[in-house]
Amino acid sequence: MPRGKKSGRAASGDGSIRKKIVKKNGKEYTYWEARYTCGFDPKTGKQKQHSISGKTQAEVAQKLREITAEIGQGTFKEACKLTMGEWLDIWNKDYLVNVKPRTLESYRCQIKNHIQPELGAVKMESLNAPTIQHFYNSLSKKGLAPKTVKIIHGVLHEALRQAVAVGYLRVNPSDSCTLPRIVKKQVKPLDDDAIREFLKEIHGHRFELLYLVTLFTGLREGEVLGLAWDRVDFDKGTLLIDQQLQQAKDESGKRQYGLVSLKNDRWRRITPADFVMGLLRRQRSRQAEWRLRAGPAWEDSGLVFTNELGEHLSPYTVYKNYKRLVASIGCPEARFHDLRHSYAVAAIKSGDDIKTVQGNLGHATAAFTLDVYGHVTDQMKRDSAERMQKFIESVSG
Repeated sequence: MPRGKKSGRAASGDGSIRKKIVKKNGKEYTYWEARYTCGFDPKTGKQKQHSISGKTQAEVAQKLREITAEIGQGTFKEACKLTMGEWLDIWNKDYLVNVKPRTLESYRCQIKNHIQPELGAVKMESLNAPTIQHFYNSLSKKGLAPKTVKIIHGVLHEALRQAVAVGYLRVNPSDSCTLPRIVKKQVKPLDDDAIREFLKEIHGHRFELLYLVTLFTGLREGEVLGLAWDRVDFDKGTLLIDQQLQQAKDESGKRQYGLVSLKNDRWRRITPADFVMGLLRRQRSRQAEWRLRAGPAWEDSGLVFTNELGEHLSPYTVYKNYKRLVASIGCPEARFHDLRHSYAVAAIKSGDDIKTVQGNLGHATAAFTLDVYGHVTDQMKRDSAERMQKFIESVSG
């Protein structure tokens, strides 16, 4: 019986399975291969053919059915031939243009020091969850802290998310990876006695007003150093917190300071105590004197806390002075960020509800605030129980 003529072009999705035998080092190896078409090359007009392989005919047949079904439904995406290193270069150049300088510096650091050396040569089409999991595990074995591994994961996950969005990957293989457990460190605010000693120690210091405003508002270091006069409303007694002073490397590698928006652009307006607004009035008067003395040398940065020439303060200098001060009162381990914790604990103890504290601190949720300062509310519950016990004893005779 004569064979039928072949059509000029096979329909997209058509595939065939065949058994393959290869010899390697004198041994024969058997596997199954399927070839399928997925449209036509727009430049040459020729069919685009690809192959898949597996150990058994059934395995390859299942893969072929899945792919041909996707081709038929119009959801098929061709495997990406780029390596991870090539994609990371593209992502860095074309998709991180609006990332804040310090974040961009962190991304590039993680890519250069960790992701690129281990995964840069891996083809994106063959990158899978086990490979990434092995990478994370190796980082932990090298001694990297769980938080650092989580940061590296965040960078890789974001790069792969973008690869999915542009069609280079079907799914994000890092989604199903397990990260090392991060042990939450308990916050260590200054207690009431330490705060009293701190207030005495900073009296007359060049950064006294800055430290006081930080302690009684809970602002982060970058936020208080980036606070501008046009964000201070003396009539309404409010502060708009929508920017921070941040340091990052420029394209030449030189470190530069600049004002950037807050994380996730989550601005907030707070109403501090009258005492704080009084501190800011003192700072305004002091700065006016500096302006007169500096004359033409004055730099109008618009910032609340500056040096005698109107320039922004160095975070390093502010921090080093702080460390010397807390060491002198017997608290050498205290961090600048502990002033923020001290404010939060004092606010909760004074009766502020968690939602108000959350808003003043700029936390994303009240649940996060409770998670960080839960030990304070636990103490408040015990104090409440003790007060109730005393009341019961007073009425029960």
